[in-house]
Amino acid sequence: MPHSAAHLANLDLTTLAERLGRLCRQQGVMVTAAESCTGGGVASAITAVAGSSDYFETGYVTYSNAAKRRLLGVPEALLEAHGAVSREVVEAMVTGACRDSGASLGVAISGVAGPGGGSDDKPVGTVWLAWGSAEDAESERFHYPGDRRAVRERAVREALVGLIRRLEANG
Repeated sequence: MPHSAAHLANLDLTTLAERLGRLCRQQGVMVTAAESCTGGGVASAITAVAGSSDYFETGYVTYSNAAKRRLLGVPEALLEAHGAVSREVVEAMVTGACRDSGASLGVAISGVAGPGGGSDDKPVGTVWLAWGSAEDAESERFHYPGDRRAVRERAVREALVGLIRRLEANG
């Protein structure tokens, strides 16, 4: 039974990861994650659940633009035109991760976790997330308050919630 976004947002990461795992198993879905500012936090949360190898095989930590290009196929032109923290780049990250891994559903994250690195148009706490497949993606921009740890944790949580919501919509 689908839960409201508010209900999901109140669950801890382990509970979210377990729920994601149940849905992936029920639907025969493999998932992947392409992460920048979260540094593998989504993959860590997913793989903390025993048996997660049934639905999670590959994750990507592409912290640099070079890694985004090399591992995920993000075009240099997108990085130059929009910057790593953008709709265009996270959508290219998730489609590239799904294409490379063979996963049918993925999430990508790029943001400014702080304390430095922000700008007027992308202040600290700005995070773009994208969910999708090798063919298409949808993205959303968030702005999270707090320190580096808080921004990263909120982004990991939102990534898992977004995967769950998409699987529940399919179920």
